[in-house]
Amino acid sequence: MKALLPAAFRPLSAVTGRDSFRPRAGDPATGRRIERETMFGSAQTLEEVWQLRAACRGPDASLFFPPSHFERKDEKEFREERAKAICKTCAVRRECLDYALRIREPHGIWGGLNELERKTKLSARAG
Repeated sequence: MKALLPAAFRPLSAVTGRDSFRPRAGDPATGRRIERETMFGSAQTLEEVWQLRAACRGPDASLFFPPSHFERKDEKEFREERAKAICKTCAVRRECLDYALRIREPHGIWGGLNELERKTKLSARAG
């Protein structure tokens, strides 16, 4: 059974039910948030729209999360190296890492760091 990937790694049409979004009330110049509708009736702010520009979207998205079956250490290292290589080319790497640190994302490669590397970074900030 294939694991359901987070919205950041699915096509916009799978999340919203359409291929584009229509901004609602708000103005970036004034600092007010601009939101978009989703098929679930909730809203996503523009501060999370960076996910739409992420290099990890698409067919290689599975590299960023562990498989549902057992993964040997060398397989994990190889998968993570490939994912991190994609991160190095990403225009929104900083936003991705900031987001993962802010929400304390416990799984996957985000902003070029794996779970342990993010945990270490958070510990260094706190200490």
